Amino acid sequence: MTSRERVFAMIAGTAPDCLPLMPITMMFAADRIGRKYFDYVTDHRVMVEAQLRTAEEFDLDHVSCISDPAREAGDCGAKVQFFPDQPPALVEEEALLADKTVLVRLKQPDPLGGGRMHDRVRAAAVFKERVAGQRVVEGWIDGPCALGADLRGINTLMLDFYDDPAFVHDLLAFVTQIGIRFAAAQIQAGADLIGLGDAAASLVGPAIYEEFVWPRERQLVDAIHQKGIPVRLHICGNTRPLLGKIGELGCEIVDLDYLAPVDEARAQMGPRQILLGNIDPVRVVRNGTVGQVQAALAECHRQAGSRFIVGAGCEIPRDTPPAQMHALRTYARQGSVAPGQR
Repeated sequence: MTSRERVFAMIAGTAPDCLPLMPITMMFAADRIGRKYFDYVTDHRVMVEAQLRTAEEFDLDHVSCISDPAREAGDCGAKVQFFPDQPPALVEEEALLADKTVLVRLKQPDPLGGGRMHDRVRAAAVFKERVAGQRVVEGWIDGPCALGADLRGINTLMLDFYDDPAFVHDLLAFVTQIGIRFAAAQIQAGADLIGLGDAAASLVGPAIYEEFVWPRERQLVDAIHQKGIPVRLHICGNTRPLLGKIGELGCEIVDLDYLAPVDEARAQMGPRQILLGNIDPVRVVRNGTVGQVQAALAECHRQAGSRFIVGAGCEIPRDTPPAQMHALRTYARQGSVAPGQR
């Protein structure tokens, strides 16, 4: 099987030849080609070369457009601070929506308007050309809670859930439309799968998640599915209180950070949900031994069952030894998809 065939066999529920391998690599990938991370996040050509080199070196089954959470917010007009060799960051003290009334005048950014969203769309197009159907091309969008926090300021948004719920509903409706348009542009350019990152959602409890966040995530997922494209959900942090509702979103792949136990996710999401993760990217992948990496993967695989994709709980740290990355590959390629039969 090609890498793309392997991933889509897993999604379709047919047996792939081995487990897919889809860890998140960003700063790690930039370092593989000796480029500063500023170049990676501002020039899609650098991103493409870094992702291709990393995928080839470690036999990954995908290449990804993921880079940072400031593309959509920046194109809306939010102030973004760039660094020579670190991810860009939103300047929360000068949040675009510090004044809530600005929302009614805010225009939807054009994903093909020449900004940083357009740069990611260009990456998807070049990936499609370069991988020639051999690997999955993964687009990426910010989820509603994450993008809402980027525009309003994360601490302020957490207060808004209680102080002004009507404004939060309006804000999340606005950013959801941004995500729908951005996903559509990447799909048109060549993305085979859309990653949906909504890290801020792990900071809210089940009641707020169900009332405010989940309906908008579901709207995004449904819109992407209408394009015939699967979704990978990535929420960093402790999602244990949210696992049941996350399982109702209909995402083909759900990433689990190391704080969210695989066995609990399996119990709450059912046997068909594909799970990815959840080994600790620092203590196990970066700082552990090859044996510890493979033992942790085996335990995740045991808890997840056959509907499992190899990866870490979050991004692979930039200074992870190559041997640990090869350990991920070795486990994924050993043969049997069924746990305990390797």
